[in-house]
Amino acid sequence: MASSNEYSRKILNSPAHAEPCLVHSAKQILRAENWVFLTGKSHVEYRKVLNGLFTRKALGIYVAIQDQITREFLDKWLQEHTADPSPKPIMFTCRDLNMVTSLRVFCGNHIDDAGAREITQKYWDITLALELVNFPLPLPGTKVYRAIQCRKAAMKHLVAAAAKSKVAMASGKEPECMLDYWVRAMEEPTYKGRKDFSDDEMAMVVFSFLFASQDAMSSGLIYGFQHLADRPEMFKKVREEQDRVRGSDPRRPMTLDMLDEMPYLRAFVRESLRVKPPVTMVPYKTTKAFPIADDYTVPSGSMIIPSFYNSLHDAEVYPEPDVLRPERWLDPESSANKNPKNYLVFGSGPHKCIGLEYALMNIAIVLADAITLMDWEHVRTEKSEEVEIIATLFPKDHCLMKFRPRATA
Repeated sequence: MASSNEYSRKILNSPAHAEPCLVHSAKQILRAENWVFLTGKSHVEYRKVLNGLFTRKALGIYVAIQDQITREFLDKWLQEHTADPSPKPIMFTCRDLNMVTSLRVFCGNHIDDAGAREITQKYWDITLALELVNFPLPLPGTKVYRAIQCRKAAMKHLVAAAAKSKVAMASGKEPECMLDYWVRAMEEPTYKGRKDFSDDEMAMVVFSFLFASQDAMSSGLIYGFQHLADRPEMFKKVREEQDRVRGSDPRRPMTLDMLDEMPYLRAFVRESLRVKPPVTMVPYKTTKAFPIADDYTVPSGSMIIPSFYNSLHDAEVYPEPDVLRPERWLDPESSANKNPKNYLVFGSGPHKCIGLEYALMNIAIVLADAITLMDWEHVRTEKSEEVEIIATLFPKDHCLMKFRPRATA
């Protein structure tokens, strides 16, 4: 295990010597032919195509969907807490919000409500099967077996969504989701990438995005709620910024330009993810002997693990590293901003998270809408600060919250 920033980055940025292997069951669940397992030139070329799905123009389409779904869920949360004001864990509440949001961003109305519900309800089986230690064979009744059944059910809906998107774009409709944007981009005269993506291949890409976003975004969002509730002074600053940007209209639809006017919120999200990174390490496997140091060569076929936590809690880069301090990111001359190599929340190198802007945007939008429309209270327990690792980090008590309409909204 590489515990220093130097060695962690060396692993992440050495595709000729090591490749991500995640966990043993990953290829069985995600399918071995999925693009996430590509390496070398084929991975670089494939990623070039997918990078176009996260441009500012594309994110501008997604932000309206994220905002709409978030408000629908917040209204539902408030109704439920009005009926029963007792504290409730928000772990699965946030997961459901993130899954529905991502499905609508990626697939729009090309996936129906029944399909979205089925994927949302079953996806937890995939999370459980991607724990670092699991029975590796997909025998009936095992976690890996159940995860594969979930993937099959999800792929059925995602393949159909890809086919519907192609039909919609061929008829001249405007793009309303990621699949539409992808299909339309391939029709542009200036497009130079591959154009022969099958419905199944596009569905696999979307499924990989669900895998990459669901647990990490849920962890980040849950800790975002908890960190704000436990720090009234930060809660107040985020709310004041929202009121300034939104003016007298708390239900003003969110836009990218509005997010640009929220530096404190964006700094808070960035800092919250640093203090409690959703992913603390990613297993890699050496593809050949890896001379990682002058005095040591890692044998071929070995598991080698870059750790992110130490880089994100380096006291020389982040003074008082365990203290959540958004102001670190507001000063362009701060050591945090001058040492981007330490911010490994989304990894580094050729396999760095392709949807990092989408993830940051989604967490920010949910917290922005929530703090504009609601008040919330974190009911602390002896397990609130303890960490449970289920693919990603979560508070061990699943974060007990009370929600109520904002008193002055």
